[in-house]
Amino acid sequence: MKKVRITVIRKASYPDLMEKYENPIENACEIEEGQVFIANGWQKPEGLCQSAWETMSPFVMALAHGAQGFYDGWMKNPRSAMLSCNDGFRPVSFLLEAMEDETD
Repeated sequence: MKKVRITVIRKASYPDLMEKYENPIENACEIEEGQVFIANGWQKPEGLCQSAWETMSPFVMALAHGAQGFYDGWMKNPRSAMLSCNDGFRPVSFLLEAMEDETD
């Protein structure tokens, strides 16, 4: 089984939606653009939020087992996927890439 590199590509924020609909919360998302996580099977990488993991874990497992070409080849690299967490107030986009080996 391959490891999967998860890179935080973009972190958006919609203050107008937060003000209108969200109860105030502290430390909603600690993830930073450029941050990298390495997934090893179904184990959630430390520091990755549970909600994001629940969204991406099926793709992580598929990539780890050699799947490619999701959704009829929407990605230039067929061994990758671009996904976002399901937070409608501050969505984070993640690039998932199957790794060939430990040094990839």
